[in-house]
Amino acid sequence: MDDERTVLHRYLQSARDALVWKLDGLDEREVRLPRTPTGTNLLGLVKHAAGVEIGYFGETFDRDFPGLAELAWYLDEATPNLDMYATADESVDEIVGLYRRVWAFADELVLSAPLDTPGRVAWWPEHRNPVSLRLVVVHVTSDLARHAGHADILREQADGAAGLRVDNSNLPGMTADEWAAYVAELERIADAAGR
Repeated sequence: MDDERTVLHRYLQSARDALVWKLDGLDEREVRLPRTPTGTNLLGLVKHAAGVEIGYFGETFDRDFPGLAELAWYLDEATPNLDMYATADESVDEIVGLYRRVWAFADELVLSAPLDTPGRVAWWPEHRNPVSLRLVVVHVTSDLARHAGHADILREQADGAAGLRVDNSNLPGMTADEWAAYVAELERIADAAGR
């Protein structure tokens, strides 16, 4: 049986991997293309996730992420949603590389500090502070899993690719025709319910 830290880290890393995997095989345009009315896009989700982990595993525990001063998007509070998209001069490799460096930074804490290490989340209300490392790992994992779910849908909109992980789609093994018939049936049910 795995110990608590191993389980917490496994699920954290699984959410990270799922999010980054959704970029595989897409070109610069496809990963940047906004696919919702609020501009949600695949590369922006990865950039946002990097910022989430910098904040929760850095600031919360009074740790400085190396190179933070060069991340104007993280420090710039004047530009709304600057963490939710890659600028024209930020490449996929740059954003993914940053996120992988953030993983290493976060894992230094997650894999070695006591899970009851206290921290303070500056953007949370006072009654929710202090926090423990354990709580922060669970919170960040939940947040990343939510964004990985967003990425699932965006990727399916981009090219039809769907699934949980590279090694396990977690979807029924249906042909394109079977999926089309399934979707048609769901549309029929929705139409009938709307009458």
